[in-house]
Amino acid sequence: MTVLLVDAANVVGSRPDGWWRDRAGATRSLLQRLARLTGSSVPGPDGAPVNCREVVAVVEGRAREVTAPDGVRVVRASGSGDDTLASCARDLAREGTPVLVVTADRGLRDRLPTGTPVTGPGWLLARLDARDGDAG
Repeated sequence: MTVLLVDAANVVGSRPDGWWRDRAGATRSLLQRLARLTGSSVPGPDGAPVNCREVVAVVEGRAREVTAPDGVRVVRASGSGDDTLASCARDLAREGTPVLVVTADRGLRDRLPTGTPVTGPGWLLARLDARDGDAG
């Protein structure tokens, strides 16, 4: 079972859908969509199933005030979201917890523990879009 560790600001910012007008609202919407992944299995970036034991989303800035929906553990960065996410990834690696990090930030990717699987926001948004289609 894998922990999905999400760079929320990076995922929100990956689609030009007006998120900049309401950063907290866009983050709230993402978190609600992410909650549906907890406890489910989705096709991974390589096509193999990813069994999402837990979804952890790192939020920063104005989005820190967003309420966490059931099914998502929100980590509120007091400073840099990248620092907080890298720290979370190190903690999970020390525990031996399988993790899949979602970010397109190359600088952040370089700070993750060696061998940490990483995928971009496009993969995650495609999984969420597919789930939304299944729900509707």
